[in-house]
Amino acid sequence: MDRQLVHLLSRDGRMSFTDLGRATGLSTSAVHQRVRRLEQRGVIRGYTILVDPEALGLPLTAFVSVTPLDPAAPDDVPDRLATLPEIEACHSVAGADNYILKVRVATPGSLEGLLTRIRAAAGVATKTTVVLSTPFEGRPIPTGEGENP
Repeated sequence: MDRQLVHLLSRDGRMSFTDLGRATGLSTSAVHQRVRRLEQRGVIRGYTILVDPEALGLPLTAFVSVTPLDPAAPDDVPDRLATLPEIEACHSVAGADNYILKVRVATPGSLEGLLTRIRAAAGVATKTTVVLSTPFEGRPIPTGEGENP
């Protein structure tokens, strides 16, 4: 039941307890108690909005793979890059690269400037993949029952 509630809320974080109850067959008070417990346990860490980056003037998305120039240097890349607002996400990865960054910028020129700042701030080499389109993103959490209604 908790997975179903998380799935429903990941699709619509503004769904009311009454609507969640209708969708799950629980009473409104039972839904309220379960959601509060999920929040207290840290399963639900918060609620957010979805923003259209293009509407904010950030139509260019890219993935930047990052590898330290000096493999013996301390692994503090995330700390060094945390102040760059164009970096939407930083993922530690297995493989040839140490991190993959998701960035959003206005123009190819601003991407070039960001790459220069990333290299200087973190002492890294970069490889960049520009996103042409995004068929889907931010999908709801699956229920765990082999389907994602």
